[in-house]
Amino acid sequence: MNQTTLLDNVNHHDLKIITEHGARFGDNVNQVLTFPSEYADIHREYPILFYRDSAGGDYQSIALLGLARDENLFLDESDWDANYVPAVIARGPFLIGLHGESGEPMIHVDMDSPRVNRSQGQAVFLTHGGHSPYLKRISEILQRIHRGVAGSPDMFAAFAACDLIEPVKLELQLNDNERYIIDHFSTISGERMAALTGAQLESLNRQGYLQLAFYVLASLGNIPQLIERKNRRSVAMVS
Repeated sequence: MNQTTLLDNVNHHDLKIITEHGARFGDNVNQVLTFPSEYADIHREYPILFYRDSAGGDYQSIALLGLARDENLFLDESDWDANYVPAVIARGPFLIGLHGESGEPMIHVDMDSPRVNRSQGQAVFLTHGGHSPYLKRISEILQRIHRGVAGSPDMFAAFAACDLIEPVKLELQLNDNERYIIDHFSTISGERMAALTGAQLESLNRQGYLQLAFYVLASLGNIPQLIERKNRRSVAMVS
């Protein structure tokens, strides 16, 4: 069980965080949660898909990182080969906890994370206790996640009201021997988007969801690049 604690500049004055990426930090995953608050960046690099469990729970957004289980095609030894790292990965060992009756969001840190130490990596606090540039960046990332979590239900409700969400099944043939089927996900229906009435388009646009729907549709154009990454990795493993 993670040892999550409220971050403070007394107990954690000398805390450092390793910011490299790798399997030992849990980065070798083929999908990661994403949020509408980062769609503008995510859709340029990764396919965005929707998922909900078989019990019909709430929809969630995921960014597809690989085709096989425990495969991250953007993970290159100790580096992340993309211009934008998904917020859930970029936040490292930090997360938001809600405090007090008002539910004030505050930064927590998982002290059991292999990234956390006292000697190596980015300093969390300055010598005299102020927030380091790294921690300020983490705070921005956590705020983006917090906004995304809060805004997701309303976005999906708006998509559902316009009947835009449809199941998707991706059958990807890499070569004669490798074929991947990605199902149990949903996406935005391009056909239904094209058939929206003026009133529906105006409503979605006014709420800020029309552009998000277009981001999801556009993100599917990253699937060929994902296949290309997979082919390059397969060739490298053979050679």
